[in-house]
Amino acid sequence: MSNIENEENGIKPEQKNLSSFFTIFKLIKFSHTIFSFPFAVMSAFIAAGGVPRIRSLLLIIGALVMARSCAMSFNRLVDAKYDISNPRTAYRIQLQNHIGKTNLWFFTISCTILFIVCAGMLNRLSLIISPAALLVIFGYSYTKRFTHYSHLVLGLSLSLSPIGAWIGITGEITTAPFILALAVLLWTAGFDIIYACQDLQHDIETKLHSIPKMMGIKNSLIFSSVLHFFVVITLLLFMYFTNLRYVYFGGVVFVGIMLIYEHSLIKPHDLSKINLAFFTVNGLISMILMVATIVDISIFC
Repeated sequence: MSNIENEENGIKPEQKNLSSFFTIFKLIKFSHTIFSFPFAVMSAFIAAGGVPRIRSLLLIIGALVMARSCAMSFNRLVDAKYDISNPRTAYRIQLQNHIGKTNLWFFTISCTILFIVCAGMLNRLSLIISPAALLVIFGYSYTKRFTHYSHLVLGLSLSLSPIGAWIGITGEITTAPFILALAVLLWTAGFDIIYACQDLQHDIETKLHSIPKMMGIKNSLIFSSVLHFFVVITLLLFMYFTNLRYVYFGGVVFVGIMLIYEHSLIKPHDLSKINLAFFTVNGLISMILMVATIVDISIFC
């Protein structure tokens, strides 16, 4: 819509731009940043052995937000032909039309550049590995076209957050953040498998790949529960590589209880509570574990 058309309809250009800006955040589901943000923050606190420098923490958060934003907007662009035929995601096309493809590409490229800038301002190693991170997060969008294990690639994408945060603080690569990253990978893959169950029919019709398509819903839910069992084991193992103690352990117990609750909500014949299991439960898991970790560090370090 041109500026003249906007004015004729009582819409000022700046109002249109502001509306498009907020529509982008709705399109990329900015609220889902809650899944990776806490793990980056807790990793930064552990790496620093306490409260990290504010500048470093802000740059880490900025890099994480930019990375996720460019990855999600890129996903919406390249998956548009699939989203339009899926009743669950068809609304994304309406949002894209409101924003404009050119504006969405501009947003994607801008966030990519800002991610690299934030990484470079942290330290040299962060800058060097930033292209590899982009390769993973952009590559995820294509995986459903050729492999059933795209859920694991999504997990890998989110698992980069604690690794990146650790390197952003220390400028070094050590074992500890990779253990935490493994927990994030298993956790994300597990809940994404649950979420993907509702797209089974669409995946079959469009010849896309997924674990629910390969295993069926019942076996996929079992596989997801196995992954989540190992999440708890990995989080406990993480204590061995850090100075975390009792409060963190309590956080892990909470995670285990919430994962059990999550799986109790979903039945092979009843997927009606998927949104509760996906967003609310997993959002609590990440936030409570982060808080428990920070409190633990504050007390014992």
